[in-house]
Amino acid sequence: MMKRRTLLVGSLGVLAIPALAKAYFDTGTFNNVAVSGYDPVAYFTQGKAVEGDKKYSTRYKEAEFRFSSQAHLDAFIAMPEKYAPQYGGYCAYAVANGYTASTDPEAFSVVNDKLYLNYSKSVRDRWSQDIAGNIAKADANWPGVLN
Repeated sequence: MMKRRTLLVGSLGVLAIPALAKAYFDTGTFNNVAVSGYDPVAYFTQGKAVEGDKKYSTRYKEAEFRFSSQAHLDAFIAMPEKYAPQYGGYCAYAVANGYTASTDPEAFSVVNDKLYLNYSKSVRDRWSQDIAGNIAKADANWPGVLN
């Protein structure tokens, strides 16, 4: 069932419109860039957050992904499901708790060859206290939290 958002429209009364679902990937408010423009492949190959470059970019599931090199771009194109962050790049702890939140590219974990992002490093620390339990809860909530 589609949720509806109610708006008060001056003297016209009340208007009910469908609530907009969130995008599959967490992107900026005024752009469509995933992972805040950071290179998702670098988390695996370099073990750290590395800013991507617009000249090495591609689209995947309606979002733009940026990379720090042609090699990283090529790796992503070959296997985007391997490198794309889990839960659309939304905070893994938030998804585990039934909602979405944006993320800090520096607050990440690679667990069982999957990339998880968190709202902040302190939230990542909370998420890390029960990684398996939080992943199980987030898997059960995803992608339902987008509605």
